[in-house]
Amino acid sequence: MRLIIAGGVAGGASAATRARRLSEDAEIVILERGPDVSFANCGMPYYLGGEITERDKLLVVTPERLRQRYRIDVRTRTSVEAIDRRGKKVRARDLGNGRECEVAYDKLILAPGAAPIRPPLPGVDLPGIFTLRNLQDMDRIKESLDRGVRQAVVVGAGFIGLELVENLVRHGLQVTLVELMDQVLPPLDKEMTRPIADHLAAKGVALLLGESAEGFAEVEEGLAVQLKCGRELSSQLVVLGIGVRPENKLAVDAGLAVGPRGGIRVNEHMQTSDPDIYAVGDAVEIKDFVTGEPTQVPLAGPANRQGRIAADHIFGRPARFRGTQGTAILRVFDLTVAMTGVSEKTLRRLDRSFSKVYVHPTDHASYYPGAQPMTLKLLFTPDTGKILGAQIVGGSGVDKRIDVLAVAIQAGMTVFDLEEMELAYAPQYGSAKDPINMAGFVAAGSLRGDQTQATVEELLGTDGPGPASRPACLLDVRTPQEFAAGHIPGAVNVPVDELRSHRGELPSDRPITVYCQVGQRGYLAQRILSQAGFQAANLGGGFLTYRLFNQS
Repeated sequence: MRLIIAGGVAGGASAATRARRLSEDAEIVILERGPDVSFANCGMPYYLGGEITERDKLLVVTPERLRQRYRIDVRTRTSVEAIDRRGKKVRARDLGNGRECEVAYDKLILAPGAAPIRPPLPGVDLPGIFTLRNLQDMDRIKESLDRGVRQAVVVGAGFIGLELVENLVRHGLQVTLVELMDQVLPPLDKEMTRPIADHLAAKGVALLLGESAEGFAEVEEGLAVQLKCGRELSSQLVVLGIGVRPENKLAVDAGLAVGPRGGIRVNEHMQTSDPDIYAVGDAVEIKDFVTGEPTQVPLAGPANRQGRIAADHIFGRPARFRGTQGTAILRVFDLTVAMTGVSEKTLRRLDRSFSKVYVHPTDHASYYPGAQPMTLKLLFTPDTGKILGAQIVGGSGVDKRIDVLAVAIQAGMTVFDLEEMELAYAPQYGSAKDPINMAGFVAAGSLRGDQTQATVEELLGTDGPGPASRPACLLDVRTPQEFAAGHIPGAVNVPVDELRSHRGELPSDRPITVYCQVGQRGYLAQRILSQAGFQAANLGGGFLTYRLFNQS
């Protein structure tokens, strides 16, 4: 069998090495248009910032290693120009000398990846304006930095944009971040990005939300970035991080099926509409593991698994890709933000029913030095409590908790399972009631009816019938000192430790919404009042969650 793989990096290289482990007899050929067959593109921003000091560390595997260890025919600087499906061959061009040749295949794997979006704006091709896709892009940005750049503008506040911002600041630049949406990290729910925006500002980043670049011009200081509002930003370096689009030209020209957003359509075995042609990585449209909807998720983890699955199926194994749940994590200076599964905004767009809770635990026992807070948002079905998604932002320990929740989603677990999870505990690493358990307690308690929860949206009149749904009585059960430091407008303060003796002063004919700092004292207050006959609800996540939605 001759297996041709068009493209390397995560999906293509994984498919090639897996194929060799399954068959010593197969002829395996990688045709890669770049000079590097497999490199760590996720590490490129950290090389620019100086955390990764050796460029060669970003080379995952060299063509020489693939040839020597795996006996794979690797042809770099070779572009696949066309696919002849009837003749089962590809036309390839050597980018060094321009010569073309035809290469026959029994099976073909497409791993072309996705290209950064470079919008057709005036001046977008001027020197000093970059995208970041490969090591050559990285080298060009590095050369610009080494020439003494002082100011940089990053357009797009997604994952790559935020990584670049952090590392450009680390390099000593004054950085402005421009984002079209009204939040950073658009895949997350807006309220969960509030701490990130605040942290960026604290680190000196000028953050312009709801703004876009309309054009670029050369000026004496370097570049002028022209914004939609009419303002101009001075810069010597601009990096566009506004998203990627799948490299689907080969597939489209060959008549393979693609989705409405351009992703190459594949089945669970990674086969395209032509059963002898497979596709993997950032160019494919796959199934969302939680919703079952078609989606595109350009992440290295799924790409690696897809390459392995394609090779398995080609060599007769019943391998299936279960879909992706978009598990991702990002460091933004001293914060870590992570997500898995679906977001609230996605559930609303799909008109799916859901419930949610917020908890604000610390990463380890609070009595042990160095405990850092985190905010965890958990989404689940309102009937069975099946976990749909989670988002976390905080300091240490975010990675551990998002991975636990990612596995829980894969296993089809519920919030009741989270209550019972037995996780490693020592005061340096966690708490006897881990943040995962705490999220389970709150969510499961809500489903059991142990506590009635009110949401911040209901409080603010932004969810449901509107301002008329605001509670008749808003009760802050924190200490007077906490209340004085900041509270929700219109609230009255009765500390939870004094609540029983002041019940007679509270209205019994109107609903009461109670809140504390994070929800725990509010839960106790709600239980006290409910058992005394009051119509009481606890504000989910307390004052800290309110602050995520409203900091005025």
